[in-house]
Amino acid sequence: MVPIDSLEPSDSPRLGGEDDEHARTLVKAGDTLPPIVVHRETMRVIDGMHRLRACRLRGRDTIEVCFFDGTEHDAFVLAVESNVTNGLPLSVEDRKAAAERIITSHPHYSDRAIGSVAGVSPQTVATIRRCATEEGEQLHSRLGRDGRVRPVHPEEGRRAVGELLARSPHASLRTIAREAGVSPGTVRKVKERLSHGRDPVRRPHSPGPRAGAHDTGDDGVRLRELVRDPSLRQSEDGRLLLRLLGVLSLDTGHWARLAAGVPWHHRETVAAAALRCEAVWREFADMLREQAGHAATEPPNRPG
Repeated sequence: MVPIDSLEPSDSPRLGGEDDEHARTLVKAGDTLPPIVVHRETMRVIDGMHRLRACRLRGRDTIEVCFFDGTEHDAFVLAVESNVTNGLPLSVEDRKAAAERIITSHPHYSDRAIGSVAGVSPQTVATIRRCATEEGEQLHSRLGRDGRVRPVHPEEGRRAVGELLARSPHASLRTIAREAGVSPGTVRKVKERLSHGRDPVRRPHSPGPRAGAHDTGDDGVRLRELVRDPSLRQSEDGRLLLRLLGVLSLDTGHWARLAAGVPWHHRETVAAAALRCEAVWREFADMLREQAGHAATEPPNRPG
């Protein structure tokens, strides 16, 4: 609970300001309204100006708040996202103007990411970006809705990785990724291609049967084979492994829905956790391969 007089007006995405009628409607809700969101550093309201006005109309001196710790630019992004998804909807003009501001303050955000926040289509964002700024066209990478950084032109990112690896072959994946504007996973793939003497940029191949395709099998079929294996189903560790591997059955659309459902201010945290999961699974895969190699070199048991 903070004093109402200690709060500063919102840097609102609403071009026309607050709606008095909506504020009077909220007065009837009494104490059931959720807390407003306030930028801790400036005490500026991020989301909840109508609730704040309703509180004043009821003669209250204090109001319940949730504090946001971040930059003022990030606070505006949160304000737009909050007003698009909750409360009195933003007009089309409000959403387009908000998208233009976010393009200026966060030019590295992808068109889809900005569209998701502002409630407009990626095509609309692309049009605004072309008209509003030239800087966005010069960026080599952008941050997507899922929190991952991707190059605007993937081929350029892979070539940059190849050049950086040639100059600094012992640099860490994250260092190369940061300088090239790509993900550490892309750096790893390019490094593997270079180690086999291949070009860092994947060339499109003609459709047709792939060499060795009959050996790999379908991932779904292989998972079903694992589930039917009694040696896994009848042990506690085996059942745990099958549950963990079950995430591989999720299709691309399901992952996209999961990414879209993560609140904007938590996406960096979730992305970091996902990368940690990637590293853990890679260590697990290396462990299995090492054990398989040892088993292959052990001499067969001979009858006594």
